[in-house]
Amino acid sequence: MDPREAFIALNMIEHVGPVRVRQLLAHFGDAPAILSAPKRELTRVQGIGVETAESIANWETTVDLSGELQRVREYGCKVLVQSDENYPALLREIYDPPIVLYVMGDLTQKDKNSVAMVGSRMTTPYGTETARKLAYQLAYIGVTVVSGGARGIDTAAHQGALQAKGRTVAVVGTGINIIFPAENAELFERVASSGAVVTQFPFNRKADKQTFPIRNRIVAGMTLGTVVVEANLTSGALITAGMAVDCGRQVFAVPGRIDSPRSKGCHELIKKGAKLCEGAEDILSEFEYLFPASNRAAAPNETGVLPALTLSDNEQKVYDLLDESERGIDELIRQCGLSASVVSVTLLGLEMKRLARQLPGKMFVKNR
Repeated sequence: MDPREAFIALNMIEHVGPVRVRQLLAHFGDAPAILSAPKRELTRVQGIGVETAESIANWETTVDLSGELQRVREYGCKVLVQSDENYPALLREIYDPPIVLYVMGDLTQKDKNSVAMVGSRMTTPYGTETARKLAYQLAYIGVTVVSGGARGIDTAAHQGALQAKGRTVAVVGTGINIIFPAENAELFERVASSGAVVTQFPFNRKADKQTFPIRNRIVAGMTLGTVVVEANLTSGALITAGMAVDCGRQVFAVPGRIDSPRSKGCHELIKKGAKLCEGAEDILSEFEYLFPASNRAAAPNETGVLPALTLSDNEQKVYDLLDESERGIDELIRQCGLSASVVSVTLLGLEMKRLARQLPGKMFVKNR
């Protein structure tokens, strides 16, 4: 048995979680050694009681490892462990990172620049449209949008990122082979084709009250910050926001109508110190200190040359219209022939690349 197979088995054993696996690894050295250890030796590990030791020592009577490995092959998914390069680096830093991650699609190094977007399942048109817009803007810039694949705000966030032809990751609270909610089957296929669908749960695990908080911990743990778009005071999105705080990550909240129950959770977060988010600019402005130095392009004074920048066709078209004289956004829209929403997000991208600068009155100039 290789270490990856052993981790898959450990992930399927009752009473065994990430923290206990870490304690066991410190004692036994590797995952296969844990599974072959006698009960007496297992109980010598701090935090491992008799019940847990029995579950591990008798794992072959309760865990169908060969069946699980066959399901992985037949379904065509990948299983990542913490030592894998594409296991999310930020997720490794939390107190209890998942033992394994089942992945449909691909997690890549690009996903180190990721933001979570969460909210209520029961949304207003305002919340849905805001989530789509924010996700579109973030994905267009190159930020991976992470959410939970649920109805409402989660679905809108994935849709917005896909519309921008960007990366998005859906972290689900079921086995990878279970589509929940069922109406999101096509959405999950699109997410997997341009990002990934991810879970820590074995095949055939159905959703319950325990799986969603566990899912939320991954959403918060693998991202640089969490944006709550719309949530009432009992929404699970507030749990995700709390987990983000526990992980030392930034929390953003979108304000709404003061008389809407769907906005009460966001307003409560703002009162407690979450950053008020009115647009993607409010999120991106935090990135200079959120992104670790290893993720940033080297500054000119570090290399002596400016880093090479790649512009999309739309960015190049708008950039060519800019000069040192002030240009209004309406003028740019008329001249380039693109829609107002596309020009707006394109200008935001040029600003983030330090190629354009916004002046008061929605006027823009080219940076020299």
